[in-house]
Amino acid sequence: MLPEDNIPDNQDVTETAAEDQPESLSDSAPAGGSTRIAELSKKLTEVQDKYLRLSAEFDNYRKRTIREKIDLTKSAGESVLLSVLPVVDDFDRAMGSLKDSESCSAVKEGLQLIFSKLSDFLKQNGVREMEVLNNPFDSDMHEAITNIPVEDETMKGKIIEVVQKGYTLNDKVIRFPKVVVGE
Repeated sequence: MLPEDNIPDNQDVTETAAEDQPESLSDSAPAGGSTRIAELSKKLTEVQDKYLRLSAEFDNYRKRTIREKIDLTKSAGESVLLSVLPVVDDFDRAMGSLKDSESCSAVKEGLQLIFSKLSDFLKQNGVREMEVLNNPFDSDMHEAITNIPVEDETMKGKIIEVVQKGYTLNDKVIRFPKVVVGE
């Protein structure tokens, strides 16, 4: 609604402007029309400022929601991939026990093929194994199961054994490695 819409039909525009202004402004203005123009100009400037702020706020909202959608799609399959990791652990253990066994070479090859396919699937979906062996222990990135005394001074405070591997999904840790730390 425009300010002119509030004026009754029998009232002059200059009378309305004079009534809306404080006495000091209406007394000093000779005709009263220029004050009304200044007032409307000020209101126009305020409305334009509000419009610019609202437009900028909406643009920020739009950018934020786009970023959130991208982050959501990157980790959308996290729960599915997380449930596949125990299977990978079982295959990894089977592969370790088959190294000692020389019989059943066909079984070995089959397990190796399955393991490599499953590993490739995880890599294609952004899952990477965390390489932590012989690295310094970091409580933010590793879960210590136990500490074991070590003879080598350089291995103190470092990871000497990995009990359960850790994995990242698009550089976000989805499972922390369970490790043994030297003391």
